[in-house]
Amino acid sequence: MTAVPPPPQVWPTLRARDARALIAFLVEAFGFEATAVHADGDLVQHAQLSWPLGGGIMLGSARDEDPDDPWPLHPGSFGAYVVTDDPDALFARAVAHGAEVTSPLHDTDYGSRDFAVRDPEGNRWSFGTYRGEPRG
Repeated sequence: MTAVPPPPQVWPTLRARDARALIAFLVEAFGFEATAVHADGDLVQHAQLSWPLGGGIMLGSARDEDPDDPWPLHPGSFGAYVVTDDPDALFARAVAHGAEVTSPLHDTDYGSRDFAVRDPEGNRWSFGTYRGEPRG
């Protein structure tokens, strides 16, 4: 019997000027799944977008500048590397939905097939087949 690894427990977070539009883009262009969206009208308090291979991200609407904000993230300042089994198909999907290409599809010297894009909010996303080095 093969042991099942525990689910990922790292959940990067970001804020967006138009969280609902960004959620729609991330679902349509990249294939995230909108697992939960808690909102008051246009203000998204919390959203969880799950990645099909495990893990995901959390996001919400940007807030007005507030020195007491415990999580003062600025829209467009996020970056992530996301593992995918089919970077070629994902690249075509992302481009078809308007993602701005910052690095086209390419093979790396460490055996990954990668590309990088920017979403409509300016966040940077890198996708590839590299799953990290084994833990030892």
